[in-house]
Amino acid sequence: MSSETSAVKNLDEVEKSSQLENYDDKLGLDSLDTSDGDAALQLVGAQAAAHFSEEYNRKLRRKLDLVIPPISAAVYFCQYLDKTSLNYASIMGFPIVNQNYNLVSMAFYLGYLFWEFPTVYISQKLRLAKYLGGNIVVWGILLMLHASTDNFGAFFALRFLLGMCESCVAPCLILIISMFYKKDEQAQRIAWFYIMNGLTQVFGGFVAYGISFYAGNTLPPYKIIYILLGGLAVVIGIIVLIWLPDSPVNASMLTKEERIAALERVRNDQGGTENKKFKKDQVIEALADPRTWLVVLSTILTSIPNGALSNCNISPRSKQTLILSTPGGIIGSAMVIFCGWYADKKNERMTPIVFALIPTIVGAAILIGMNGSSNKGVLLFATYIIGTFGSALSTIYAYNASNTGGHTKKVTINAMTMATFSIGNIIGTEIFQPKDAPAYIPGKTAIMVLLIVQLFVSFLLRWINVRLNRKRKAHLADLKAQRGWTDEDVQKERERHAFADLTDRQNIFFVYTC
Repeated sequence: MSSETSAVKNLDEVEKSSQLENYDDKLGLDSLDTSDGDAALQLVGAQAAAHFSEEYNRKLRRKLDLVIPPISAAVYFCQYLDKTSLNYASIMGFPIVNQNYNLVSMAFYLGYLFWEFPTVYISQKLRLAKYLGGNIVVWGILLMLHASTDNFGAFFALRFLLGMCESCVAPCLILIISMFYKKDEQAQRIAWFYIMNGLTQVFGGFVAYGISFYAGNTLPPYKIIYILLGGLAVVIGIIVLIWLPDSPVNASMLTKEERIAALERVRNDQGGTENKKFKKDQVIEALADPRTWLVVLSTILTSIPNGALSNCNISPRSKQTLILSTPGGIIGSAMVIFCGWYADKKNERMTPIVFALIPTIVGAAILIGMNGSSNKGVLLFATYIIGTFGSALSTIYAYNASNTGGHTKKVTINAMTMATFSIGNIIGTEIFQPKDAPAYIPGKTAIMVLLIVQLFVSFLLRWINVRLNRKRKAHLADLKAQRGWTDEDVQKERERHAFADLTDRQNIFFVYTC
């Protein structure tokens, strides 16, 4: 009996030893090759040579906060106004109606989907903020051109090209945030720009409402909207080109010492910075990672309702609709800020998504169950809380930023997320069918079911990350014992691997955010 126990014990030790050897091979613990590492290595090297006080780092973060989140928010403000401009135009004499209106709405997301993967891989080779700024200027020009035509074909083509230009926005901003901020700071910074989705609903609603009363004969009101929004986009694009930094390595807004401090601040997170080399093995790993496909599933479950609600009012279309929709934008914005704060404060990603989904599920249930009711106050309340689910996508962005290592893997997962966002929105434009008006019960039911499924996917993703961290911690403890490392040795190895452009799976020092 004892010999059998001994044999089993020996077999376990052999398997454990084999696992550690595999880590040695993957990580290059004895001879780590940094020739393909991040650009950060040119500035700070493989080991931390400079150390900065907490007070210095706080001042540096404040300096970053005065530039990166405000400009990112301006970009997102402009983008979401552009995306919803079609909704505003529909109440101002827009010449495209019925099914053709749905097709023009869909064209934006077709262009978005078509160009998503090319745009992220092009951005990897170029200066990130400069590429983003150039795209914003072009989309501003395209938006102003909307005022030059009245026919379906031209609108469809312009919306398609607009989608192509805007497809780089979220991936570029997520990468910039992940390079400059620590994991426990990223969700809030992403929330600070994503809040514009709700605030533009407030701002755009009031502006569109005012313009809708324009009685002049020079231009139809919807053309005025497009000229104003296009001009705004061009201005914001120029601001991005001049002031938004590409990465900590070449941020002109920082001194050399501050650039070094910015990199050292994020070194222990193991997320890395930028790397211009496309790595096929990282693409394969992204495609083989089950979490990638759960993120994709989460995104599509959230994006279908987004496409439905962004492009179709579930109440009758009128000028008053523009004003009545604004409280929903305020509630949605408050949820985004709360979820971003909670995500960083508690080091969580999936739990805030659950917080965001529940009010929408409740709101949809009220609208279905009380259809035809004379209690308009309750129905109006339901329409206001139905938009809280939007902050789930913000937290998915933060999840990607905090849980992916390897630059090519990052851009691949971001592209898959945004391509899925596009697919979901394409499907969403068909959720509310004219034949179901005015109650749209099938569409509301679909939204409720999709988000209930999303709840379970969120819990599954969280469980997987908890399990991966537990296994990673055990493997690291075994490796430490086998090699006789002290805590100082472990920290040196952690520093050495931070900017080696290893994926989260390759890097044993990478810790997942749940």
